[in-house]
Amino acid sequence: MLSINFPKIENKTYNDLEISQAEGKIKINIRGKSKDFFTKIGKITSLILPLEANTSSSNEKFNALWLSPDEWIIYFDGEDKNIIFNDLFNEISTLNIGAIIDVSDQWVCLNLKGKKTFDLLASSSPFNFKKFKKSKNNVTQTVVNHTDVIIHHKEVNNVNLFVRRSFSEDLWLWINDSARFI
Repeated sequence: MLSINFPKIENKTYNDLEISQAEGKIKINIRGKSKDFFTKIGKITSLILPLEANTSSSNEKFNALWLSPDEWIIYFDGEDKNIIFNDLFNEISTLNIGAIIDVSDQWVCLNLKGKKTFDLLASSSPFNFKKFKKSKNNVTQTVVNHTDVIIHHKEVNNVNLFVRRSFSEDLWLWINDSARFI
């Protein structure tokens, strides 16, 4: 099995903005829509998948992000990646109830915290963050600096930004450059 080499990204702090790479997170893409699918996901993760567009759900261990009516990303920290992935795969994919794909090596998670978080994102995104920033557990798929991203609003002024690994260094450089002027 290949080892995952994430970009070397340093933690940075600017006025009212902290930027860090939040890696070590396991990311699993799940797809399905049957009653059995939802039941098995719930039993394995103790999590109810969000059914409303652009929302998320979480418990002490797992975060689930709504991507489309039959697609979610579950992400979590942990050493038991193989146990969780294998349980999901064996209970869902092998029984043709849905699809389970480990996408941990495809996405890099950047964490942005502080009062200037949404000012930075809005400076290079067509998405209107006015409503988004007022409530937590929102999710959006948008573009930041011409790069596709998934944004999870975890807490007030605290977001996890998921970007494809191949674009992560470019986006990281832009974030650091732009943060100095916000």
